[in-house]
Formats: sequence, C-alpha cells, structure tokens
Amino acid sequence: MKTQFEQMMAGLNDVEAFLGGEQEGFKAHVPQKVDVKAIRNRLGMTQARFSETFGFSLDAIKHWEGGRRTPEAPARTLLTVIAKNPAAVLTALDPSALDNASAKRATRRFEASRKRRNSVDVRKRRPSLLQRGRSAKRVTK
Repeated sequence: MKTQFEQMMAGLNDVEAFLGGEQEGFKAHVPQKVDVKAIRNRLGMTQARFSETFGFSLDAIKHWEGGRRTPEAPARTLLTVIAKNPAAVLTALDPSALDNASAKRATRRFEASRKRRNSVDVRKRRPSLLQRGRSAKRVTK
C-alpha cells in the first residue's frame, strides 16, 4: 500500500507528464468510500428528500447508509460532487432548481457547515475556579 506522500507524488508525476505531452488523457480519482449520511445531514435533508432531489432511489440511500451496499463508481462520483458543490449539481439537473426554496435552504446549510468546519474557534473559554488558583468552595462574608 502506498503512503499518502507516494500517492501525491504519483499524481503530480502524472500531471507533469500530461502537461508535457508525454501522456494523453486524464484519469479521474473516484473515492472508494463516501459517507452518504454525512453528506445528506450536512444538507439538512431527509432520506426521501435527498433521493428525490438528486435522483437516487430511496432504497439505495437506505442501503448505502445502513452499510449493506456500497455506491458504484458513478454514484460515488456524483455523491462527491454533491458533497463539494451541491448547487452545481442542482443547477445541472434542473436549472430552475435554484429558484426552489428548498434548494436555496440546502445550499445555505451546506455553506454554513463548510464555514464552521473551516473556521477557527476564536471564543475563549472562561477558566474554571481551580484554573484561576482559587478554591472550588465559595467563601461567603
């Protein structure tokens, strides 16, 4: 099994060969595992709404999330794009979908969750009494 560094270097070598004209074509990387439930939850959708919106069968969603089946490569590819940019998929499937209120809500939820993941928690926690060098008991006068 290749280390992560070896995988990255192999990918960079492929890009360099492609750009240099030594290699033709491009091979897309399709992830082996996709967390369907996490994607759906981040969009704030039920299984039924997710299946209707993106064209999957409800049974497939249930089986994927239950671990009984694994999405095939084309489904994993679409799920990866949905995870990264759901608005692009909604627009591609139905250009009027972004006018739909639920599509807007899903996109806003996705953007908000991405901001939370990428932001640094700048709130400072108030130190406890013991951390401030005081005893845990309150002294009353």
